[in-house]
Amino acid sequence: MKTRQIPAVGKTSDQKRSREFMGSVMTIVGGACWGLSGCCGQFLFEHRGVEAPWLVALRLLFAGLMLIINGFILNRKNNLRIFKHKRDVRHLLVFALCGITFCQLSYFMAVQTSNAGTATVLQYLSPVLILFLVCFKGRRRPAGLELLAIALSLTGTFLIGTHGNIHGLQLTPQGLTWGLLAAVSAVIYTTLPGTLVNRYDIYQVLGFGMFIGGLFMCLLVRPWNYTVVWDGGTWAAMFGVIVVGTAVAFGLYLQGVSIIGPLKGSLYSGVEPVSSIIISVFWLNTTFTLPDFLGFGLIMVTVLILAKTGGKQEAEGRDREMNPSPRRRE
Repeated sequence: MKTRQIPAVGKTSDQKRSREFMGSVMTIVGGACWGLSGCCGQFLFEHRGVEAPWLVALRLLFAGLMLIINGFILNRKNNLRIFKHKRDVRHLLVFALCGITFCQLSYFMAVQTSNAGTATVLQYLSPVLILFLVCFKGRRRPAGLELLAIALSLTGTFLIGTHGNIHGLQLTPQGLTWGLLAAVSAVIYTTLPGTLVNRYDIYQVLGFGMFIGGLFMCLLVRPWNYTVVWDGGTWAAMFGVIVVGTAVAFGLYLQGVSIIGPLKGSLYSGVEPVSSIIISVFWLNTTFTLPDFLGFGLIMVTVLILAKTGGKQEAEGRDREMNPSPRRRE
């Protein structure tokens, strides 16, 4: 008599949990690498006299080159597919200059004029700005948790900028301005690629975009005219900004998101400002006050709320645009 073999359901379930765990770890480590990148930039600004435009020029140039090489390894000749259509090339140029370059420059200028932790948290106001865009396109008002998220983000920004004192600005005007510009640039960086990221590999869009932005910044800034002290600390910090903060961070994060999905990925990416704050305190001896931490906390709660509500509304908006007359749901 033949015995029927029963599938190892438990084993399959364990493999799935193990895979999701590894995906979560990859996403979290990738976010932490981005946080480390900002702190390495702060180290270069404070201890090596480096300026943000110089750092952005080199970071975009060499990080883009690394991503392009990785793209050729994975896709070979197909890595140049994006250059076959003039319209896509124009789109890529706009994204490279107005998206990537503006985003990187405003962020590192915010780091230079404040600190890595504050700059990273202020940049995380971008989901609130995206919410406003979604509401504007959908011709609707924010409602429910969205209103709460807006109120929390405004309160958090107020606490970071003034420490609760309406008569005095605790954060420098330059730091606050560049931090808010970093949030605006993050919105542009997120929305500008459009269909490029759907039709081409991320290494083509981001790799060539960074490289083009790096070339533009090098022509504008002329980093070879800068005098920089190249010692072990400088090389290590540059490695952290270019390699760890770009190639490693994007590789781990994108691989992790492909396993656990974009919603969990967006939630876990909140480790970036947390890691940036922790590294700033223990490595760079950055001092934060209680109002700072309260402001940071409120903005991160905003991100968590909008990761669940704003993303859903945005997806529904896209569905309505693609299907103007959806079939009634029974």
